[in-house]
Amino acid sequence: MQKAKVTLVGAGPGDPELITLKGMRALSSADVVLYDALIHDEILSFAPITAIMVFVGKKKGICQFPQDQINVLLVEYALKHGHVVRLKGGDPFIFGRGHEELVYVESFNIETEVIPGISSSIAVPELQRIPLTRRGINDSFWVLTGTTRDHQLSADIQLAAKSNATVVVLMGMSKLSEIVQLFIHEGKSEMPVAIIHNGTMPDEQFVLGVVSTIVQDVAASGISSPAVIVIGEVVRLHPDFVKHKVKEIIGS
Repeated sequence: MQKAKVTLVGAGPGDPELITLKGMRALSSADVVLYDALIHDEILSFAPITAIMVFVGKKKGICQFPQDQINVLLVEYALKHGHVVRLKGGDPFIFGRGHEELVYVESFNIETEVIPGISSSIAVPELQRIPLTRRGINDSFWVLTGTTRDHQLSADIQLAAKSNATVVVLMGMSKLSEIVQLFIHEGKSEMPVAIIHNGTMPDEQFVLGVVSTIVQDVAASGISSPAVIVIGEVVRLHPDFVKHKVKEIIGS
């Protein structure tokens, strides 16, 4: 048996080809894999056929293993079987509770390693040709969770709405109406918005609009979670926004 070790691996935003080479190598040496929801089957196939596969994710609000129990499982499997890979969507330290797991495991003097992943907050807008920063448009971007641990809207979104930054909201579809009201209150009713569902995947869908109408646009499209919300002037650089502007100019 290998020495007890836990490796946190970021699986990336969904597309199995977006996991890092280092992440694949870690999986290939796993004795046990604890994986979250939305992890592509192709990524799981990188693990040895002898590896113990344990699903610990959430599906439609159902959580089979609470976080405290996941922490315990990481330690128990590592001590009993050797190398445990904790496979998490996106990057394990961006709203992934990866650091909590790391600290708990290290409290048992078990060796740990962290392998970053590509976050959906960056990759999903980028693949839609939306740059989170663009010279002359904005100087920064915010990445926020839409829902806090007590299921409330993050207070940081109100602060972000006051800025000129691009605002990226993860896990925020259930709070979309509240989010847009904050931007309307700041006089940003015509600020462009992109909602991108299942980003990086073959069934990806997106809706473009402005703050004042995006809730209705999303309802008409049928798009739901998981989705990334992008609010900011950089959204106007999306090819469909550009085409619409060209048509307006030609029409005038």
